[in-house]
Amino acid sequence: MDEVVAIARQAGIVIMDIYRRPISVTEKADHSPLTEADSAAHRLIDRRLNQLSPGLPVLSEEDTASFPGPDAQGRYWLIDPLDGTKEFIKRNGEFTVNIALIEQGKPVLGVVYAPALDVCYTAALGLGAHKIDAQGQVSPLAVATHHANHPWRVVGSRSHAGDALPRLLAQLGSHELVAMGSSLKLCLVAEGSADLYPRLGPTSLWDTAAAHCVVEQAGGQVLQLNGQPLSYANTRQLLNPYFLVTGNSQQHWPELFES
Repeated sequence: MDEVVAIARQAGIVIMDIYRRPISVTEKADHSPLTEADSAAHRLIDRRLNQLSPGLPVLSEEDTASFPGPDAQGRYWLIDPLDGTKEFIKRNGEFTVNIALIEQGKPVLGVVYAPALDVCYTAALGLGAHKIDAQGQVSPLAVATHHANHPWRVVGSRSHAGDALPRLLAQLGSHELVAMGSSLKLCLVAEGSADLYPRLGPTSLWDTAAAHCVVEQAGGQVLQLNGQPLSYANTRQLLNPYFLVTGNSQQHWPELFES
């Protein structure tokens, strides 16, 4: 874990060096933005992970073509070198470095580092989830329990809002909506600052895996709309289904979505 946190922080240094300069933006084939920071952080993380665990495959947003598939034990690194590129371009600080270790389709280690905020979220199977703040203080994370007489604290995407969320919120009832970028949305649920993050729009495997681990080890869930956990087993399908990140509540989510 310490080594993966160090890698994420080193990628953050590279990202922030570029963040402080004029940002040049190009466009990928899918019309999503690409900056020098995405590419530079990818190169650093890919190189360091290969040094850390030689032979363990790496699936990165910035190089899907080189990924050979999981190893014989179903393990691979899943990374987003710069999650929240739109937030990076807007210079609002809400972008992260995401590094996850996947085993048999499940994230068993996750590190989410927000370089502009100097905040790091970490988790590993059986070891719990923690937040390291800008002063280096380490705090354990636990999701909040939602009580029926309180408004739902719902976090939503700052750059990918969509039409389905307002309809869901209307069914949910009393709520407060907070906008946030990148995988920090999942981390807000993990730390108990939000009760719910519904994602009713496209995301990719690397967008969610690291923070997914943080949420689960903090006591929460990342569920498909049918109630099944989000999975990372099928690397031929890079897009996630729609999903819901939830803390501790008795709500039966599939019925809400079906309605």
